[in-house]
Amino acid sequence: MEFFKIKHDIPFMSYGRYTTAISLVTFLFAVFFLATRGLNFGVDFTGGTVIEVHYGQSVDLAKVREQLKNAGLPEAMVQNFGSSRDVLIQIPLKENKAGAKLSDQVMTALHSQDASVEMRRVEFVGPQVGRDLVDNGAMALLLVSLGIVGYLWVRFEWKFGLSAIIANLHDVVIILGFFAFFQWEFSLSVLAAVLAVLGYSVNESVVVFDRIRENFRKMRKTEPAEIIDNAITRTMSRTIITHGSTQMMVFAMLFLGGETLHYFAMALTIGIMFSIYSSVLVASPILLWLGVSREDFIKPEKAEAEEVLP
Repeated sequence: MEFFKIKHDIPFMSYGRYTTAISLVTFLFAVFFLATRGLNFGVDFTGGTVIEVHYGQSVDLAKVREQLKNAGLPEAMVQNFGSSRDVLIQIPLKENKAGAKLSDQVMTALHSQDASVEMRRVEFVGPQVGRDLVDNGAMALLLVSLGIVGYLWVRFEWKFGLSAIIANLHDVVIILGFFAFFQWEFSLSVLAAVLAVLGYSVNESVVVFDRIRENFRKMRKTEPAEIIDNAITRTMSRTIITHGSTQMMVFAMLFLGGETLHYFAMALTIGIMFSIYSSVLVASPILLWLGVSREDFIKPEKAEAEEVLP
């Protein structure tokens, strides 16, 4: 299916030096903010108490935050959970105060303004569990990255695997850099979005790389830069349709999914945007810089046999 037919190849590789420079600067900024500001880990990672309460009518979250602040809990995070009458309260870990005492303190503060408030559930995440989640999350990112490198190495060639992993890690680090710069809450759902972006980005790279490999076999007397430009241009229609459809769904979660899905959708939005950029303007220029050629796909004896044939 090709809704957007582009007649002439777009010279992407002629801008490769500039796009990779922009990517490098953006990457370094992201690393800088991660090193200096760090991630704002949520209760899932730091430990704390999560309380879900239900009101008989729509509730003003600003008033709930004010009530908790007056009760000595200014750091409590308050957001809607599913509907405007359900509220999720997250309180970071407090020393010398158990989860049961915190829940009693919260319910006392809320009942002082509205006696109809019902507590639906209370969960306590200990500090050890939070540290384990951080370690397991980092291990998950590492294993997924290694799996991607291995898959591309087997399916294509080491130059493709190296180009793709650099581009994919570029996407992940930039997502984390955004969260560090704006100090958005980094929760388990955001980690899931980062892992999803890794798979999404490698899928885009595979599509482009498949077309590049096909072009090297068909366009025998064409320069590598022109072959890559043709491959990217020929997949542009698919890219527009796929990413446009996916982004529409993510925008629905971002604007209509409430605060629970907000940062999950935000991470996906940033990841989708940069995965398009990295697959076209990061992975492909790196591939060209590594010296990809037709000989990487066709064995020398096979190539010589093809030259003999008319």
